[in-house]
Amino acid sequence: MGFTNVYGVPGRSGAGAESPRARAVLLDGRAVAATLREETAAAVAALRARGREAPALATILVGEDPASHVYVAAKHRACEAVGIRSLDHRLPGDVEGERLAELIGSLNADDAVSGILLQLPLPSQLEASEFIDLIDVGKDVDGLTTANAGQLWRQRDGLRPCTPAGIIELLDRCGVPIAGRHAVVVGRSDLVGRPLAGLLLRRDATVTICHRHTADLPAVCRGADILVAACGIPRLIGVEHVRPGAVVVDVGITRTDDGLVGDVDFDAVATVAAAITPVPGGVGPMTIALLLANTVAALPSTTDKDR
Repeated sequence: MGFTNVYGVPGRSGAGAESPRARAVLLDGRAVAATLREETAAAVAALRARGREAPALATILVGEDPASHVYVAAKHRACEAVGIRSLDHRLPGDVEGERLAELIGSLNADDAVSGILLQLPLPSQLEASEFIDLIDVGKDVDGLTTANAGQLWRQRDGLRPCTPAGIIELLDRCGVPIAGRHAVVVGRSDLVGRPLAGLLLRRDATVTICHRHTADLPAVCRGADILVAACGIPRLIGVEHVRPGAVVVDVGITRTDDGLVGDVDFDAVATVAAAITPVPGGVGPMTIALLLANTVAALPSTTDKDR
């Protein structure tokens, strides 16, 4: 499966491919995300030039989870950089469900709010799916409501989860063909694995989803033209899982004694893959870039007066 990435670096596969010892092309999520953020900033500026308010993203953070605080702060900085207004709502970890539901309802009713993001995980006494489904489907910029999930699988338009949408955008912008390819997704979470499978099917890939009960995981993965690791197990995917010339997308990120690592054994797999995403700097930046794009897309359509 040959391709040319966004920087014009040729991929390799099939007859005439380079030695398997050659390093894979890096699918640079940071660079592609920077381009996407520039496009989003231009879209926001165009809205403002037509006299419209900038889009507004409302975040809801419940409790004191340190990682969640870091993630929300990063999302607010990203909003500011492209001209999106950010509205920060914080609730204590022992909050009652009724109070959280009331906050979501008030944001649904607020015409100044374009998108609503409920930062996960929630404290153990709150069932995440219950509160996600309270979010107005048109403001669900994480694409996680049951309604938006259904729209995806019914092949209808809607807001898509940011990480899967970011993966598709990264493959497209790096020139990796999807139609007719066999894509294997390792992981079946509602956040990444399942919606990514739906998006790949919409692009005419043949899709296999693997999980903890999959028999002979390496053999199944070796059938992939596009292999996506989204299981949260550090370095699970090794060279024995990867067919020479495959494109490998690593969604996982775990802090270890060796630093941040993904679900893929990067150094080993980079010797056989045609292309691979780094960790960090691959999928992560695309997730935030798609969150910003979704926030703009969630705005009500412009009227003739706005144009």
